[in-house]
Amino acid sequence: MSGDKIAFITGAGSGIGRAVAMTLQAAGYHVVLAGRRVVELEKTAEMAAAGSGEFLVCPTNVADEGSVTAAFAATRERFGRLDVLFNNAGTFAHGTPIEDLTLEDWRRVVDVNLTGSFLCARAAIRMMKAQTPKGGRIINNGSISAHVPRPLSAPYTATKHAIAGLTKSISLDGRAHDIACSQIDIGNAATDFTAKMAAGISQADGSMKIEPRIDVSHVADAVLYMANLPLDANVQFMTLMATAMPFIGRG
Repeated sequence: MSGDKIAFITGAGSGIGRAVAMTLQAAGYHVVLAGRRVVELEKTAEMAAAGSGEFLVCPTNVADEGSVTAAFAATRERFGRLDVLFNNAGTFAHGTPIEDLTLEDWRRVVDVNLTGSFLCARAAIRMMKAQTPKGGRIINNGSISAHVPRPLSAPYTATKHAIAGLTKSISLDGRAHDIACSQIDIGNAATDFTAKMAAGISQADGSMKIEPRIDVSHVADAVLYMANLPLDANVQFMTLMATAMPFIGRG
């Protein structure tokens, strides 16, 4: 059980974010549901397990500084502190060669995946340093693309490599303040985001292959494990993937 800990989850209206929110809430966490789609956030809140933690629906655009500031202010007002941030919100540009990639699409991916993670981490750190007792945990959703790219995925891959650097920097700079930072790199969780893999996805050799996926509940359980660790212990990086997916040996 969490002991009435508070978690803030971005991208909580679908997929991994929704699964993690439901798992943490069932374990007793009070969970702030952050995301742009209010209707989907409310659907997540309606899935609450009876007798467990509370959900707070908090419409948030992670790429907008003012929106992030307001969301964390609402968290402080409602719950008084923050114990866990799960930086999960993400997007990508659809299979575009670099030479055809527009600056608008590049910036859109960078703004959500990287700048959004920075803005939320900054707001969380400010809360965690000021609260009593101080400290907390930030868990960044990386990707196996933080290690090796898929074809035609330069913006997504670049941001996920950058998230690994952000994770390390937060880990180092947070030490003095009891702030731990982890990263989970996920390979093929079964969500709408990866649905096309069931029909076949482009490979580095130019072929199309169906790739195995794993139930998203495994990701949620892993994040719960990371969140529940005492602050003197940390999973720095975790790779959770479909065993038979083409990752080891890719590239």
